[in-house]
Amino acid sequence: MNAILLVTALFVIPAGFLIVIGDEVDALEETQRIVKKSAKKSGDHTQLRSRLEELGRSSESEYVDFRIKQYGYCAAASALSFTVVLVLMHNPLLAVFSAALLGFLTYVLLDRELTQEIKKRRELIESEFPAVIEMLTLAIAAGETPMSAMLRIANSADGELAKEFQIVVAGVRSGKPLNEALDAMGRRVKSVMIRRFVDALVTATLRGAPLVEVLSRHAVEARGNQRNRVMGAAGKAEISMMIPVVFLILPISILFALWPSLTNLNMFAS
Repeated sequence: MNAILLVTALFVIPAGFLIVIGDEVDALEETQRIVKKSAKKSGDHTQLRSRLEELGRSSESEYVDFRIKQYGYCAAASALSFTVVLVLMHNPLLAVFSAALLGFLTYVLLDRELTQEIKKRRELIESEFPAVIEMLTLAIAAGETPMSAMLRIANSADGELAKEFQIVVAGVRSGKPLNEALDAMGRRVKSVMIRRFVDALVTATLRGAPLVEVLSRHAVEARGNQRNRVMGAAGKAEISMMIPVVFLILPISILFALWPSLTNLNMFAS
């Protein structure tokens, strides 16, 4: 009986609901308008706008779409949990608690997924930085201006850092000074390595210092940081590889080595 009620609640009722409101297009549009308005007015306590800006999704529509997705998933998970627990357990209090808990967990998981996406993009930019900075150094040493060198890299290279250079070039073409466009890139990409590079490049540009020397020094430093990062990852991988060796392979090897002796001792004792 419970299974029949569960199938009815999960499939028959939503299907009938969709059939009833299928012709109510105006009501659906009004609901979407209210949801978008609520998403725009929602507080940005988790700095969602700045994190989306770091991913290159700085428009207001991207923020509203993510909020709608977040709230929609939370509401769907809460409704599903409430229906399942209410049908199976017949306990309204437990159903409300499970709906609130699952909705909160859905909200946290979506926020954590966005954080992981930002972290991966930041690591990708830092891994691309040594090669891109060497290309920039060679282009400027060949006689190009910083703007033309960034334009060449933005047009010829593929990667997240090249996309950031595209944003810088687009900002300069729209009338923004180069130092302000670079400073905006340093604030947008929350990486210590990129921030130091931007500060050094802006300072050298404003003071007339030789850019090739500054970029060469940063290229050497970037290669050293990349080597240290690879060595650190290798060390962590080595430690993680020791876990199955110590806790799985070694005990089995000891057991195979001692089993004949233990068998013979038991035989002699008997």
